[in-house]
Amino acid sequence: MKKHVFYTLLAGSFMFTACNSSYSLVSVEGGRVPITSVYDEQQDQAAWRILQPYRTKIDSLMTPVIGHSARKLEAYRPESPLSNLIADILCEGAKSKLGISVDVGVMNVGGIRNILNEGDITFGSIYEISPFQNTLSVVVLKGEDLLELFQQIAAVYGEGLSGARLVISKDGRLLRAEVGGQPVDLEKEYRVATIDYLAEGNDHMEAFKKAVSRTESDDAVLRNLFIDYVKQCEAKGVFVNAEIEGRIVVQR
Repeated sequence: MKKHVFYTLLAGSFMFTACNSSYSLVSVEGGRVPITSVYDEQQDQAAWRILQPYRTKIDSLMTPVIGHSARKLEAYRPESPLSNLIADILCEGAKSKLGISVDVGVMNVGGIRNILNEGDITFGSIYEISPFQNTLSVVVLKGEDLLELFQQIAAVYGEGLSGARLVISKDGRLLRAEVGGQPVDLEKEYRVATIDYLAEGNDHMEAFKKAVSRTESDDAVLRNLFIDYVKQCEAKGVFVNAEIEGRIVVQR
């Protein structure tokens, strides 16, 4: 039988138990340890020496500048510049990596883990925004299921969206939805670019589970699509930028 080991931190030491042991876990104690500047002033020198070679290697990979941002881009609900940009990048990636033209792009705000600061963009900048190994997924949804997806997006007051426009109420109800400037056709099939995590129906987007089909590529990692986009902008002499465009509007 495979041994499963549980680790419990108690008073600065580890206690180990295994499933084939006569011991059992009776309690767990925990607390908050504030990470402040005191750790910069009083570094553990032994730990620093162990980590330094790895830090040097990581810095050499993460610090090269690959592009520039025109201004600080943030992600928030109901609509934000950074969530708009990433949803657009997913749509472009579907075309360039999978050869599929999509109708809609969807990215969850919760999956965007940092801001894009004004000025230099490094590899590290993109890794901080997209630290997960999420891959591009193109999902085909019937119109009625796409409408359900939009209702789920409205219920959480917005997500990253491309190719569509939603009007939602202050209490999270979907009032109106358009794709490509037209009302959603319940009988039509729509292609939606998103990430594999959402395509599985996670983060309150259960409508994705009703997909007619789903196409993915392990080579199309969101983080790499973002890096490619930044490099393309730099090659054109263009700063990365995005705006709020009324893709998700809360009716007052």
